[in-house]
Amino acid sequence: MTQVIWIVAAVLVTFSLGYVGYSKYLSRFVDIDDSRDTPAHKYEDGQEYVPAKKPVLLGHHFSSIAGGAPIVGPITAGAIWGWAPALAWVAIGNPLMGAVHDFISLSGSMRHEGKSIGYIIGEYVGERGKNMLLWFAFLTIILVVAVFALVVGIVLNAYPSAATASFVYIALAVVFGVYLYQLDGPFIPGTIVFVAGVFAGVWLGIQYPFAFFELAGEAAHPAGTFILFDGTGSWVPGAGALGGNTAAWVPVILVYAAAASALPVWVLLQPRDYLSSFLLYAGVGGALVAIVVGTFLGTSSEPLVIADSIQPFTGFLGVEGRAPYPLFPMLFVTIACGTISGFHSLVSSGTTAKQLNKESDARLIGYGGMLGEGLLAAVALSTLAIAGLGSTVIEQGGGIGGALPNFAAGGGVILTSLGIPASYGGPFMALVLVSFLLTSTDTAARLGRYMMEEIVGTQGSGTDTGFSGGLGSFARGRYTNPAVQCLVAYVLIISGEWSTLWALFGSANQLLAALALLTGTVWLANWDETKQLVSTGVPMAVMVVITVLALGFLAGYQWLYVGLIQGTAGGIGGQISMAVRIVLAVVLVYLALSLVRIGYGNISDVRGGREPAAEPSDD
Repeated sequence: MTQVIWIVAAVLVTFSLGYVGYSKYLSRFVDIDDSRDTPAHKYEDGQEYVPAKKPVLLGHHFSSIAGGAPIVGPITAGAIWGWAPALAWVAIGNPLMGAVHDFISLSGSMRHEGKSIGYIIGEYVGERGKNMLLWFAFLTIILVVAVFALVVGIVLNAYPSAATASFVYIALAVVFGVYLYQLDGPFIPGTIVFVAGVFAGVWLGIQYPFAFFELAGEAAHPAGTFILFDGTGSWVPGAGALGGNTAAWVPVILVYAAAASALPVWVLLQPRDYLSSFLLYAGVGGALVAIVVGTFLGTSSEPLVIADSIQPFTGFLGVEGRAPYPLFPMLFVTIACGTISGFHSLVSSGTTAKQLNKESDARLIGYGGMLGEGLLAAVALSTLAIAGLGSTVIEQGGGIGGALPNFAAGGGVILTSLGIPASYGGPFMALVLVSFLLTSTDTAARLGRYMMEEIVGTQGSGTDTGFSGGLGSFARGRYTNPAVQCLVAYVLIISGEWSTLWALFGSANQLLAALALLTGTVWLANWDETKQLVSTGVPMAVMVVITVLALGFLAGYQWLYVGLIQGTAGGIGGQISMAVRIVLAVVLVYLALSLVRIGYGNISDVRGGREPAAEPSDD
């Protein structure tokens, strides 16, 4: 039987080669120089531009980019096509494409005043290209907020212990922020005390779980769960599609995301992400160590081998019993964030670039942070390999419903190698997942505000509350913009069509990655005509082809032919939903190809000796 250690070994080898060799080359390539002031120092305002120590910023960045997608994606892909194609795409694509994407996005923003990728491309191709990319990113952000808030609700419903622990570490984060930035407390002693508090919160959550409403039958919450309200919550909006308890959690998460995204970064974002990163490192690192220990020392209560139900390769069209789903191009948009993610470019050129203390930190945080997400994807694939292909995964072809039980159950088995009972290891891995998701959700809402600030224009980042009058003020306001985002996301979730958003979200996210790589390529071409464009240009071209074909398959085959022509969409509501998704797919493809054409024109002008649209900025 094949041991799970081979999944881990494959990614460790390729990731180590990438970080030691390729990331060092890229650092020289973009002329990393610590003698320059970063935007965090040049524009420090105590609100958005706040220099952060490298471990603090790495904690924020890693927590923000590592949402639920690198867990759901690899498990879904492994369930459909087998573990070998999923592993190959993560192990090879991450260091050559995803980590390059994140590092270039962060470096480019660092040289352009901490502005977004939309602003950067606008410097070289003009206002039209800038606004097209910003609107593309803003619409993608709303999909991110909706999907992540939904997944948090699903996890808190399945694991009520995670709810208690989440409240504990959010409260600790606020206190830690005051301790660090207002009381100027010593960093290392504070880290020890507050990290210990976070892990105490994990124990507290396992001992005292709580939920809004009770679940019936076999899905009932564990004994001892404190139920806040009587009944099943059938009256809560969206309860029919999601269940009362999950539907009740969704607005709570969205209100939290809107509020957290409006606060200065030192109040919650920086300290919370730093503290929660230790929980995340413990989950990912602990699982990796446990796999090694369990394999070579045989200390696991269960063998760490790939279950018989998980095949290396199930065929080009996927697992038997599921609708045909071609490996190319759908594998590459299904795994998404475990290998490359456009959302990361928004984090890198949004919050992270505004907090970078010195330029050399970009290598570990940008390139290394993406490798960390790849390790999370490998752990997720390992949990599926150990837990096996349950009936839920077969029915749903992976997805949210199949991924979460396997991640927690398989992770619990893995941690038995370290002497941790599966009854504790399973809930702990669920808490790890919630930590990823919460940070990504409110960071996404903050990034959406940044996008709109650049679309409508602003004087001083984050200073407009949104209530000063005028449509522009309302659209970019620190309080009003996140509220609008979360309201739209809430409507998408409770409509009952949330499950169909995942494929559209994955494709839009990967297409955004292609546009971020296009932005980096345009920046490099305008910076110096001798710069090679292969490192960013080839991944960009690959991702454009993959995502356009994927959206074509979804819109043309699944939604138009199967859904509308063959009539599987159901009633009028389902038909309207299918039609809307087809229109969205066409719009996304049109925007992307238009931007590629504009960007290619700029590069051709520069390399052909003609005058570029704008002079490159080195701010």
